[in-house]
Amino acid sequence: MPYDLAVIGSGAAGFAAAIAARAKGRSVVMIERGTVGGTCVSTGCVPSKALLAAAEARHSALDAWFPGIHTSAANVDLPALIGGKRDLVETLRAGKYIDLADEYGWDILPGTARFIATGSGPALDVEPAGGEVTRVTAEHYLVATGSAPWAPPIDGLTEAGYLTSTTAMELDRLPASMIVLGGNAVGLEQAQLWQRLGVEVTVLEALPRLAPFEEPEISAVLAEVFRDEGIRVLTDTTTTQVERGPADYQLTFSASDGHPRALRAEQVLVATGRRPITAGLNLDAVGVKTGARGEVMVDQYLRTSHPRIWAAGDVTGHPQFVYVAAAHGTLMADNAFDDAHRTLDYHPLPKVTFTSPQIASAGLTDAQAVEQGYQSECRVLTLEYVPRALVNRDARGLIKLVAEHGTGRLLGAHVIAESAGEVITTAVTALTNQMTVQQLANQWSPYLTMAEGLKLAAQTFTRDVAKLSCCAS
Repeated sequence: MPYDLAVIGSGAAGFAAAIAARAKGRSVVMIERGTVGGTCVSTGCVPSKALLAAAEARHSALDAWFPGIHTSAANVDLPALIGGKRDLVETLRAGKYIDLADEYGWDILPGTARFIATGSGPALDVEPAGGEVTRVTAEHYLVATGSAPWAPPIDGLTEAGYLTSTTAMELDRLPASMIVLGGNAVGLEQAQLWQRLGVEVTVLEALPRLAPFEEPEISAVLAEVFRDEGIRVLTDTTTTQVERGPADYQLTFSASDGHPRALRAEQVLVATGRRPITAGLNLDAVGVKTGARGEVMVDQYLRTSHPRIWAAGDVTGHPQFVYVAAAHGTLMADNAFDDAHRTLDYHPLPKVTFTSPQIASAGLTDAQAVEQGYQSECRVLTLEYVPRALVNRDARGLIKLVAEHGTGRLLGAHVIAESAGEVITTAVTALTNQMTVQQLANQWSPYLTMAEGLKLAAQTFTRDVAKLSCCAS
């Protein structure tokens, strides 16, 4: 009997679509070739942030900055740390994925799915490991296969082998040294994680600065933090060759001056981005178009070039965040089964990099605002003017607001600070409601919270916050 919805992939997008479809009384089958749960819970957000939290605890113990408080930290028991991470992942995978499928009542079919064209439309052949092929038909199909780490075509890299953010989190011992290729979100998090666990880390970034897609002021703060923590950073570099010896790797790169240089390290971790997973789906057979990076091409409603086939999450090439994937899944179900014609507004979309301090942003950068034709006006507030940072004795960071000149409408907010991920939520609300910086400056904000920094940053458009009393509004 055909299903109403066949979902390929069991991550956030697939689960959100399945839950929404079951809420509409629709029958669902989910096909998964690997582990149920997708990237976020298994190899991405959950395990990486768990290890980052552990590394930060150790770093705080080694570098206590409060007078009268003396702390220390022993060497890291990496197998125990990784074991604790696995336990957390298994608990969340069971509670938030496998058990949910049972509760909502849909089938999970293990195996590799492949589209075929039949006389009555598209179908899926699902082949389990060592088993017989099962034919699956449905009214609608959802491709939610996610993305995987991507490595650039560097001479010798594939032959030498390398770590990714996924495989690094399964190491059974700490290497003495590590080179991280890539200075964007994943590379930054991994670099600080391993340095704080006791590894000597060097970061190579091809563009002229760390966090190259953030505001320059944020990149500058992060570079200073990394320098203080002993993380070596080399920007504007082109890696040309990787060789592996008995004990370590040798990596050859050229800097802006064009001269070749060499680095050695026990491990190399590649964090140069992710690419959609579409290989083997046989999308051409059913007329589904893909882009230059393998992404499934979709319209604003997430429908592919075939009217009965949809795509959601990382595989679409849209912003690679688990909350985008989940929103995609629900939207797809509404559009497929209710003809809702819903779309998503990405303008106020927040993003967070879980370094310490965290980086968070929403809306436009100053450069993007200019590119889009705005006459922008910016203010930068350093954390020395934010009381929460002072009592924490950690004023590393800043808040930058981008506004439209004349109207004062907030166009973007950019934060590097402790709890920046929580702070940015207020900015998302302001952007969604097209608030002005004056409205943001006048809103209620509790004293001694980092979110108060947004209010203070907004006040700098009209006032000198250095001349305010500590809790003045």
